[in-house]
Amino acid sequence: MTTQVQNIPLYESLSKSFDGFISQRGQQETADLIERRKSAFGRFQSMGFPTTQLEEWKYTNLLPFLKDQFETDCTKLYESADGLSLPEEAIIQGLDAYRLVLLNGQLIPSLSSLPPATEMLISRLSEARNEAAYTQYFSTNEILEKQHFGNLNTAMFSDGLFFEVKAKAVVEKPLHIIHLYHTSHNAFLQPRHLWVGRKGSMATLIESAVCLDTKATLLLNSVTEVVTEATANLTHYHVQSGGKNARLINNVVIRQERDSVYSNYTLTISDADLVRNNLQVRHEGEHLETNLFGLYLVNGSQLVDNHTLMDHRIPNCNSNEHYKGVLSGKGTGVFNGKVYVHVDAQKTNAFQQNNNLLLSDTATVYSKPQLEIFADDVKCSHGMTVGQFDEESMFYLRSRGIGEAAARTMLVHAFAFDITEKIKIPALRAHVDELIASHLPE
Repeated sequence: MTTQVQNIPLYESLSKSFDGFISQRGQQETADLIERRKSAFGRFQSMGFPTTQLEEWKYTNLLPFLKDQFETDCTKLYESADGLSLPEEAIIQGLDAYRLVLLNGQLIPSLSSLPPATEMLISRLSEARNEAAYTQYFSTNEILEKQHFGNLNTAMFSDGLFFEVKAKAVVEKPLHIIHLYHTSHNAFLQPRHLWVGRKGSMATLIESAVCLDTKATLLLNSVTEVVTEATANLTHYHVQSGGKNARLINNVVIRQERDSVYSNYTLTISDADLVRNNLQVRHEGEHLETNLFGLYLVNGSQLVDNHTLMDHRIPNCNSNEHYKGVLSGKGTGVFNGKVYVHVDAQKTNAFQQNNNLLLSDTATVYSKPQLEIFADDVKCSHGMTVGQFDEESMFYLRSRGIGEAAARTMLVHAFAFDITEKIKIPALRAHVDELIASHLPE
């Protein structure tokens, strides 16, 4: 089924600017990369932007978010890094971490504090093309070729962050990756990242973002490729906060090899109009473990959509997934989690759960946990719930002199505790608790 939508300004703008974009890139990029961009753009043109006719986008109508005029050549945006300082809201109080600061997807070394070079190799993606990890893994995840926005990003990504945790290196402090976004006019940004954990390595990442003082609308289509090689251990926190006047489409694809552990925490407590998270994990080796935890708070007229795919391809692997949503106002939440167990993936243990708490009668949630199992010796389960406040608990708190707003905050914290308690960094957990409290309606 074609989903091509050509009558929106962004599609037309991309189609008109692509040849010029490729002409500019041809002076600095390899012929192989240019051909890869052209092929990806051809696939995007044949697919177009997704519509609600597609099952994967059934509950997320993108078209109202794409109809504005957006600048697609964002090269000049990087010039605004001159004289830039790190805003206070980008800091997580009490967090002892290395720091990587990106402006509109491009690494700003002057604002960053890097771990020792003996532990990690860090650079802009555009400067990493001769690195072995780049050659080995960049744009090798086939699932991107099946995605509308994955193809568009491959075709016209600007720059991004490359890092490689070296084999057997244990990075003792977390790596705090701060994405700063700044534009004086509506802009369509497409950063691209590649993060590789080499064999036996261990690292913790914290992503957060700040939209600097701007009244323009930002449309973001980011792609992050993550690789955990054999016995590597990577913990990845993605804190999605702020984002006023932003529309965020995040694509994270993970490739895991044998005996590795990848843990992802997607915490969406944002002011963005639209947040669509595509999180897809592909197993490439036995005896590995994947943990996916998510928390999303939705209010106003926001739309927050979490799509996950656990692709069990190999025997003897475990996955755990638990997402929780708190919805109020006229907000809409979507959770679509698929666990796919291939015929050869015997001895798979896969568990998935989605729970939602509605704080208003006008909020909406669509929840669709899915199991597709083609192996017979597995342990898999899934489930979902939608509920409202426990009136007895509210009455109990109110009867002890606690105001309604404070009681509601306490109950939401209690609901979210299953996720927040798993955050292993105290300063980050406190930061998330503050975000939750500040994001609830009064």
